[in-house]
Amino acid sequence: MKKDIIFHPVKGIQVAIVRSINAEEGEEWNVIVINKNDEPVTNVFVTSKGYGNSELGNDFNQKTSTLRHFFAEIGPGAHVVVEPIMPDVFHLNNEFWVSYFIGNQIYDKKFIFVPDSIIEANLIPIEPLGLQGVLHH
Repeated sequence: MKKDIIFHPVKGIQVAIVRSINAEEGEEWNVIVINKNDEPVTNVFVTSKGYGNSELGNDFNQKTSTLRHFFAEIGPGAHVVVEPIMPDVFHLNNEFWVSYFIGNQIYDKKFIFVPDSIIEANLIPIEPLGLQGVLHH
């Protein structure tokens, strides 16, 4: 039962939305999970969705599809690209629920990028990726 599972606080896992420039000099945005731990994380499950008010106003609710991704392992100090993300949804809450194991212990956390937090003024260097983006701890 879920009530019997002990969930320890998440440490060392970050989610970033990063910007890169493609061959045609256009911007591409991707969601990245970064493992800052000294050991691998395994059975990584990421669920993503967007929700909130439409750009048309507060009277129009908008939701994206829920996407699910699985990664067998993210090594220590490594990262994985979860999915591309379009600027068309930056005005929504963008939620990424990350669940994973270290050894036999399960961890999970929701990372939520609030509306309009993914803007030029909030971009920082994301190391060791060498890209700029918005980082969520």
